[in-house]
Amino acid sequence: MGKIIAIANQKGGVGKTTTAVNLAASLGVLEKKVLLIDADPQANASSGLGIDVESVEYGTYQILEHTIKPEEAIIATDSPNLDIIPAHIDLVAIEIELVDQDERELMLKKAILPLKAKYDYILIDCAPSLGLLTLNALTSADAVIIPIQCEYFALEGLGKLLNTIKSVQKIHNPDLDIEGLLLTMYDSRLRLSNQVVEEVKKHFDQMVFKTIIQRNVRLSEAPSFGETIINYDATSKGASNYLNLAEEIINKNKS
Repeated sequence: MGKIIAIANQKGGVGKTTTAVNLAASLGVLEKKVLLIDADPQANASSGLGIDVESVEYGTYQILEHTIKPEEAIIATDSPNLDIIPAHIDLVAIEIELVDQDERELMLKKAILPLKAKYDYILIDCAPSLGLLTLNALTSADAVIIPIQCEYFALEGLGKLLNTIKSVQKIHNPDLDIEGLLLTMYDSRLRLSNQVVEEVKKHFDQMVFKTIIQRNVRLSEAPSFGETIINYDATSKGASNYLNLAEEIINKNKS
């Protein structure tokens, strides 16, 4: 039975999609069967894996509407062992369309539950908001990874996200765990980066991944070529960071 992990933070620009795409690719390289679900209307995870977003016929939108079987939306990628359910700009409309539906927060869960048997990991790239799309992702997930950038406002908004997770645990999904807090965009030369790492570890201790994602030019370049960091530059610091993270997650889920 696979594990569903949402990657969420309502702040934009914290490395959420970069993490979703490259962690998914790294788990695939380590011979795990992985499905990435793009649940962000910006569809950056889809384009980051080389998918032409304009030509997406079936994706997360149709799955949430339950107009197709989830299998019909799955596309194989160039990355080993990695499939994706892409997003399209249409996904913007889903929040409004679902508002008056019964059990609207369970739409994604109902759709993807049958896929758990086919994959080792299903990762969901969430939108940078705490709206209905993110609620659907958190209700579906077994665990959540929270990326936090090593910058000045790093902890701002984190309390709000943790409260949302608590209320999801209480009302919709008592089994939701926090897989870990992931420090991203770390620059060892900056005092501020080091202070943020200390601060986060002081407050959250065991919840913080040992792996820290460093600032890396190759990591920023890869999406513009529609490639994961593993395909784009397997020798880069970014690739080794995400492979380490994938190993950390695999080991954690063994125990």
